[in-house]
Amino acid sequence: MTMRVAVAASGRGSNLEALLRALGPDEPARVELVLSNRADAGALERARLRGIAAEVLPDAADAVDWLARLERHRIDLVVLAGYLKLVPAPVIARFRNRIVNVHPALLPSFGGLGMYGHRVHEAVLRSGARESGATVHLVEEVYDCGAILAQARVPVLPGDTPEQLAARVLEVEHRLLPAVVRAAGGAGRPVPLTEPVGSIA
Repeated sequence: MTMRVAVAASGRGSNLEALLRALGPDEPARVELVLSNRADAGALERARLRGIAAEVLPDAADAVDWLARLERHRIDLVVLAGYLKLVPAPVIARFRNRIVNVHPALLPSFGGLGMYGHRVHEAVLRSGARESGATVHLVEEVYDCGAILAQARVPVLPGDTPEQLAARVLEVEHRLLPAVVRAAGGAGRPVPLTEPVGSIA
């Protein structure tokens, strides 16, 4: 039975695009719904172009609205792909261990409230860390604290700008997230990956 996936995104949707390209007709998971807290999010247009339901959350904190949309589309797994709001606690409770997020750093470092986008990469560079990467983890009621399912690593190079590091991390995000979703579809639930995915040496 194919796992029905909802993707929540706040921006252009590049991770959504990577997921859609990876999940062909024979894969065990399929994106059925794309949600955003922003009506102008590029992710919504990407969904519409493929005939996937694309819906705006008028109030991202409204758990009743969230749950109604997820239940209407019979969603099994929720994927946060560049979604910048906190998912309401009742939604997390209803979908416990069935919501995953991709974060642009190696958690537990460089996570938490306010750590998103270029803020993450700026913090990594300020720290002097020699590597960064991407993490896919289960979502809990607190930002970036759920169990880690998979990570991919990239080097931090001398003279890196936040933009250069972001591009390198995004490249591995685009491989890591589809691998986790594919594994979840095969297992019927999110599971840790047993093999490393696409780290950049």
